[in-house]
Amino acid sequence: MGKVTPFLMFQDGSAEEAMNFYTSLIADSKINSISRYGKGQSGDEGSVMKATFSLKGQDFMCIDSNVTHQFTFTPSFSIYINCDSEEEIRCLYENLVKGGQPLMPLEDYGFSQQFGWVNDRFGVSWQLDLPHL
Repeated sequence: MGKVTPFLMFQDGSAEEAMNFYTSLIADSKINSISRYGKGQSGDEGSVMKATFSLKGQDFMCIDSNVTHQFTFTPSFSIYINCDSEEEIRCLYENLVKGGQPLMPLEDYGFSQQFGWVNDRFGVSWQLDLPHL
């Protein structure tokens, strides 16, 4: 068996925009590869056929789907980040919630110093945690 990799399917042509956004917010992150649909192929020309990116060493794959599905992202699957400082968690939360939706506002819920859960503007769900020392 090969490596297990989270896979994100974007239905609105925003895969590249999302990858650029995520890699700009999280240090030690990068886009590794992008394959695009060409003229006459089954997807919109120039859209993402398959891409890989990494966030803090965790690899992800994504695509722009050329098929409309009756489903999209759900908060029951989320990207979980342990943050190192209040400044880091606030910055991530504020940037991810812009244009998105807060699911749990950034607060002390007792199980950590600060915790927040958001759906970003692309519909991807994020849990941000600042653990107790």
